[in-house]
Amino acid sequence: MFTGIIQSVGRVLRLEPRGGDVRLTIETGKLSLDAVALGDSIAVNGVCLTAVELSPQGFAADVSRETLSLTTLGALVPGGRVNLEKALTLSTPLGGHLVSGHVDGMGTLLERHEDARSWRLRIQAPDELARYIAHKGSICIDGTSLTVNRIEGAVFELNIVPHTVQETIIGDYRPGSRVNLEVDLVARYLERLLLGERAADPKASGLTLDFLAEHGFAR
Repeated sequence: MFTGIIQSVGRVLRLEPRGGDVRLTIETGKLSLDAVALGDSIAVNGVCLTAVELSPQGFAADVSRETLSLTTLGALVPGGRVNLEKALTLSTPLGGHLVSGHVDGMGTLLERHEDARSWRLRIQAPDELARYIAHKGSICIDGTSLTVNRIEGAVFELNIVPHTVQETIIGDYRPGSRVNLEVDLVARYLERLLLGERAADPKASGLTLDFLAEHGFAR
């Protein structure tokens, strides 16, 4: 588990193909690995990875074909900047929101413009994730915990304060940039709970207005 508060911006050192997947080596910058052991989790652009090698400069992790195809890690190149966060502990301040490091889909930046000293971002999410994104709710973008300011269909807007622009890779975003999205854990589990016994049905496609009305949640 993570908090969505980025601890360092690292750089990709190497991408080594290994039997169809990739070993990714990251230089961690100001992120201390003194308390990190082999097998510990580190989030890279919001993707939970397992450290399989450690060095004074950084760590290496194996990235499966599944992860390469379903996240932006498949587009990384040597020298690219990445958001980093170590797994939380019981003594870690929960400054963002609970983040699992399991990416739900990729979004596309549609627009970026300045608003006083902040930046406004408009991001297109996959249609299937729209029902989990709520006005003033939490969402994780490349591992960064952010608040949704506005939503229209599957397009949502964020306000990024100067500190976040400086301390994450958000400063690198341009229209067309692809980003990892993780929706709020509460929204995902709430949907499964509301499905009740239907959750065991392989044909159950999630909540619908008809289902909510039938069970007294909508008119």
